Amino acid sequence: MPTIAWRSAVATMNVSLPHAMKAWVEGQTDGGRYSNASDYVRDLIRRDQERADKIAALQRLIDQAEESGVSVNSMSDILAVARVRAGVVRDL
Repeated sequence: MPTIAWRSAVATMNVSLPHAMKAWVEGQTDGGRYSNASDYVRDLIRRDQERADKIAALQRLIDQAEESGVSVNSMSDILAVARVRAGVVRDL
């Protein structure tokens, strides 16, 4: 059976950093958490993408809430429904 080599598409990018930032990146790789600077930068980018996705999702919820208009329910009623949905029991 032939062996299939899998190679993901990888682009190269050169980045200029101030000395203090370069030292920081090297410190992250020297600590063993990342094998090299590229791994560290990829992790930062992944986390930034996840953060941006979460912000976009929150913004969509805000937009939907604003489009839904003003509720006729009191704040107490709204909080009570939210607590029930969240499974929170609160004795007053």
